[in-house]
Amino acid sequence: MKPNAPSTAELALTAARIRRMVIEMCRQPKQGYAGQGLELADIMTVVFHDIKRPQDRFLLSTGHAAIALYAALWSVGEYEQEELMTYGFDGTEIEESPLDDLKGFEMTGGSLGQGPSQAAGLALGLRMQGSNARVICEVSDGELQEGAAWEGFMFAAARGLSNLVFVINDNGEQADGATAEVLDIGPLAPKFEAFGIKAIDVDGHDLTALRTAFRDAETAVGPVALICKTIPGKGIKTFDQFARVHYVRTTEEIWQAAADELDAQITELEGVPA
Repeated sequence: MKPNAPSTAELALTAARIRRMVIEMCRQPKQGYAGQGLELADIMTVVFHDIKRPQDRFLLSTGHAAIALYAALWSVGEYEQEELMTYGFDGTEIEESPLDDLKGFEMTGGSLGQGPSQAAGLALGLRMQGSNARVICEVSDGELQEGAAWEGFMFAAARGLSNLVFVINDNGEQADGATAEVLDIGPLAPKFEAFGIKAIDVDGHDLTALRTAFRDAETAVGPVALICKTIPGKGIKTFDQFARVHYVRTTEEIWQAAADELDAQITELEGVPA
């Protein structure tokens, strides 16, 4: 945890602002991975505003969830709003699924399931160098259908990589439908434990629980998997009209309604004492 850690109220306000940026990014082209950005906002807030130190490394395995990382990096001053307003347009560097040469992106995650292996290799390399840096790797539940992901988990456990935390975004959905119906991967915690990885189930929208889970991970022996239950489109009631919130393509009126919702939330949170 960082020194002078923010209060939970301050984190809640930051998460709302990250969600507001996600909506604005999608609003420009009237489409984008809004569901991922909204569902990961709380996790990204805790990582970038409470947990991650300058020497630590963050890997986004789920390439199309980049919108959440863009917004989080904006919240810590790594991107300007003007840059992010080009999200998804032809010719922009702010791609929906970016390459690893873009600021803040350690890997190219367009081909899913690659993050665990890359994170394990990075964590091992840092340990061999004598670094105290930690590696945090986000992985979606759909990616767990990939065998390569489990090779990475197995390697991390075999090498006892205590400097590695996997953040599993367990939203129960993927592009083709419900994860359980496409290829059921649950229950997750016993699977990770069987691979030698400590598993912690946590509500991915409970800021206090997330902070506690990350602190527990810091003292664990070996790698840890935080299995974060999340809700696609979290925080926006306007999106309840959609059967699924994965890639959202809709009208200016709907984007405006979502923006208005978040503006109201931000105004309310700004009045909450820190």
